[in-house]
Amino acid sequence: MTEPTQIGEMTFLGKLSPAYQEILTPEAVTFLTELVREFQPRLQQLLAERAKRQAIFDEGQLPGFLTETKEIRDSHWTVSPIPQDLQDRRVEITGPVDRKMIINALNANVNVFMADFEDSQSPTWEGVIEGQINLRDANLGTIEYVHPTTGKEYTLKEDPALLIARVRGLHLQEKHVQLQQQSIPASLFDFALYFFHNWQVRKQQGTGVYYYLPKLQSHHEAAWWSDVFKYTESRFQLPEGTIRATVLIETLPAVFEMNEILFALREHIVGLNCGRWDYIFSYIKTLRNHADRVLPDRQKVTMDQPFLSAYSRLLIRTCHRRGALAMGGMAALIPAKNEMANARVLQKVREDKELEARNGHDGTWIAHPGLADTALDVFNQYIPEGKFNQLHVLREDDPEITAKDLLAPCPGECTENGMRNNIRVAIQYIEAWINGNGCVPIYGLMEDAATAEIARTSIWQWMRHGRKLDSGKAVTVTLFREMLQEESLIVRQEVGEARWETGSFELAMNILDEITTSEELVDFLTLPAYNHLN
Repeated sequence: MTEPTQIGEMTFLGKLSPAYQEILTPEAVTFLTELVREFQPRLQQLLAERAKRQAIFDEGQLPGFLTETKEIRDSHWTVSPIPQDLQDRRVEITGPVDRKMIINALNANVNVFMADFEDSQSPTWEGVIEGQINLRDANLGTIEYVHPTTGKEYTLKEDPALLIARVRGLHLQEKHVQLQQQSIPASLFDFALYFFHNWQVRKQQGTGVYYYLPKLQSHHEAAWWSDVFKYTESRFQLPEGTIRATVLIETLPAVFEMNEILFALREHIVGLNCGRWDYIFSYIKTLRNHADRVLPDRQKVTMDQPFLSAYSRLLIRTCHRRGALAMGGMAALIPAKNEMANARVLQKVREDKELEARNGHDGTWIAHPGLADTALDVFNQYIPEGKFNQLHVLREDDPEITAKDLLAPCPGECTENGMRNNIRVAIQYIEAWINGNGCVPIYGLMEDAATAEIARTSIWQWMRHGRKLDSGKAVTVTLFREMLQEESLIVRQEVGEARWETGSFELAMNILDEITTSEELVDFLTLPAYNHLN
C-alpha cells in the first residue's frame, strides 16, 4: 500500500516516482486544485440533473427537442472559424495512451490520432500518469519505445498525425487524488494535466490544445466545459480559442441538443462526432423502461437502421449549417491474417465508410492502422480536389428529421447466438479492463468499454422485458446464469488454461453477473469495475 503524499492542498494515493513528479509538479497541482474548487460543485449539480431527467424517461416520457431553446435552433449563427490544422480530418485513428500505441498511431496513414484517456484506456494510476508522460513526449517529438523482449525500436516519423486528447467522462472520479478527502473529477484531472504540460510547446508549433469531450448529455454540460476553457485561457493569458474541442454525440439526450451544444461552446468547438457504439448503449439505457424500444442483437444494429441513419444525417446537417465539422463513427473491425478473410474485412469497412462519406461526413474513425488506406481512399473520392472536408454538403433539401425518427424502434431478432456472444465478449473485456487493458481485440473486433456496455445492457434489457430468443427460450436470470457458466468454459478453452488461471476471469464473471442481474440498470460497467483497479 502506497503512503499518501501531499502536494499543496491535494492528497495523492498512488505512487509518485520521480517521473510521475515531473507531471504532478506543485505548479500543475495548483492549477488542478483551482479547477476542482471552481467547477466540481457545479459538476455535481449537473450529474444530479442527469439522474432527475432519467427518472422522467423511466416513468414513460420520451426524449425530445427542447421548447425553451427553440430560438437557438431557429436563428442564424455559426461557431468560430476552424483552425487550419483541424480542417482536414478525413481519417482519425483512436487508441489508448500506451507509449508504443501512440507512436504507431501517430505514424499511421491518418490525419489525426485521438489519444484516449476514456473508453479504450483502463484508468489504472500508472496508466493515467504514464499516459500524460507519453503525450508530453509525443508533443515534444521525443517519444520513443524499445520493446523489452524483441529489442525493436519505435520512433516518430517526420510528419506525424495531429494529436487530440480525449479526457474521461464527467461521471468518472479519479480515486487516486483527493481534495478535502473527496475524490476529484477525472475529466478535470485529464484536462488540466494535459493542458498544463503541453500548451507552451503547441503554441511554439503554431497550434492549439485540442480535445475530444465524451458522453455529454445536455447543453448545460457543454456550457460547463466552455467555462472551464475560458477560465484556463484567461489564467494563462492566452487568446480565446487556443483550446478547441470536438464533442462526441454519443448519448440519446444529446442528439436533441446538438444546436445548443454547438452554441454553448461556439468560441471553442470545431465539430461533433457520431460516437455510434456509445450512442447505441445510451439508447438502451435511456429507454430501458420502454418495452417497445428493445434493441435486437448488436450485430443487427447497423448505421443503415432508421434511428441511426437519422442521427447521422441530422448531425451532418446541424454541424454544416453552423460551420462545424461532422465526424463519422468507428470502424471496430481489425485486419485478419488470412488474405481472403482480410479482403472481407476491408470490404465491410469500405461499405461502412462509403455510407458515411455519401451522407456528407467530413471524416471517420478507425481502430487499427491497417484500415487507414481503405478509409482514406473512400473519403478522397468524396472530398473534391483542393477541399479539406465536406462542409459544403448542407443537406438542406432533406425532409425534417423528427423526434419520432430518432427514437424509431429497431427491427430484428434477439438470438441465442447473440446473447452467448455478448457474454463471452463481456467476460473477456471486463477481465482485460480490471487488469489495466481497455482496448481488446476479441473475435475480429477492437472492443472498448462502449461495445462491452452494449453487450451487457442488451441482456439486461431482454431480461427486463421478458424477451424470447430465436430458440424459444425466455431471457431470465436463470438462463443468463446458465449461459454464463457455459460460455465461460468456451472462453477458458479459447484463452488456454494457463491464461485463465493467472487472469481475473472469475472476478470478471462476478462483476458481469452483478451488473446484468441488478434490478436497476448500472449506469456504467466501469463504475463497479473501477473498485478493482490499482
